[in-house]
Amino acid sequence: MKLEHHYALEIEWTGNRGSGTSDYRSYGRDHVVRAEGKHELEGSSDRSFRGDSDRWNPEELLLAALSQCHMLSYLHVAASHGIVVEKYTDAATGTMEQTHDGGGHFTLATLRPRVTVSAGDLALATELHAEASAKCFIAASVNFPVMHEPVTQRA
Repeated sequence: MKLEHHYALEIEWTGNRGSGTSDYRSYGRDHVVRAEGKHELEGSSDRSFRGDSDRWNPEELLLAALSQCHMLSYLHVAASHGIVVEKYTDAATGTMEQTHDGGGHFTLATLRPRVTVSAGDLALATELHAEASAKCFIAASVNFPVMHEPVTQRA
C-alpha cells in the first residue's frame, strides 16, 4: 500500500510597481504564500537579488524546512527510545553557490541542534540524530549534504 501525502498552497506576486517586468530593476520581488487555514507568509528574494530583507526568502525557507523536519523527527525518535527532551534549539546554516549562468544550488547545510534531556541515556540521545536524519522527509529530498553538529546536555 502506497502512503501519499499531498500539500497545496498558493503564491501571489505582489511586486508589480506599475510597469510589470519591463526591466530587471522595475519590479519588486515581494510575494505572499497562502495555504488554507494558515497565516500568510510574506516572501521576497534574498537582498543580494534585489529582495526585501524583512521578508522570508526561498533559501531561508529551505533551511528552515530542513531544521524543522530534523527537529520533529528527532523528537519522535527520542520519545520512541525513552529520551525525555525538555528543550531543543537549532542554529542552522546553509551555503548556496551561484553558477556563472545565473543559476545556483545549495552545496551544504549544517544543523546545530542543542538538546536538553531530563531522562534517558545522554549518549543515546546524541546518537539518535542519525536516526532522525534518516527519517526526515525533507533531508531525504535534497541533493546536497545535511551535516549535524549536535550538543546534548542534561537538564
